[in-house]
Amino acid sequence: MKTYIIYDLEATCWQDNTDKVMETIEIGAVRYSLHDNIFEPVDSFNSFIQPVYNPILSSFCTELTSITQEQVNNAEQFPSVFPEFMKWADRDETESMFCSWGEYDWKQFSRDCRLHKMDFPIKPEQIINLKTSFSDYCGTKKRFGVRRALKRMDMEFEGAHHRGIDDAKNIAKIVKAMFDDGYRFVANSYTLKGETNGTNSRTRRQVHKS
Repeated sequence: MKTYIIYDLEATCWQDNTDKVMETIEIGAVRYSLHDNIFEPVDSFNSFIQPVYNPILSSFCTELTSITQEQVNNAEQFPSVFPEFMKWADRDETESMFCSWGEYDWKQFSRDCRLHKMDFPIKPEQIINLKTSFSDYCGTKKRFGVRRALKRMDMEFEGAHHRGIDDAKNIAKIVKAMFDDGYRFVANSYTLKGETNGTNSRTRRQVHKS
């Protein structure tokens, strides 16, 4: 049996300032199992995270994500939440694949780990870039945001856009439809070479995911 962790992160962001450290403020994820060629949902994970370097959310961030200052104030910090997420992801002791729409999310995880001097436990061979997988599925080099990919699959977005758990659930709908149509996912084998620490790339990500 193989486990697919389909996840999405939200992070601190600012409309104009691009030199501040971005920190994850929400992890949303759904777990799917692949057993006897059946791809089915198992459960979900959702947690807010209290940022440390810039604890006050910008108005741009709260408007974009709908995450409130109170929600992050009452949350645990990354060194507590991330191990909980990894324990949840690996609890079945199966081969876990970590799937996100594009490169942003796993890179943000690695940045958070460096900020807090933690090991980054996700191996390159466990990473699947669903954005490139979807382009491959469609037979094109064109890249799709989540909403456009849903439209192409004749599906509707459900929930709040730029909320980690809702984005993850919508991405999972695309993944299941692809799998049910016969597509098989492979790891991208990314490395962290050349990664920079914590600059605000949020604007670029918004364009890719919209």
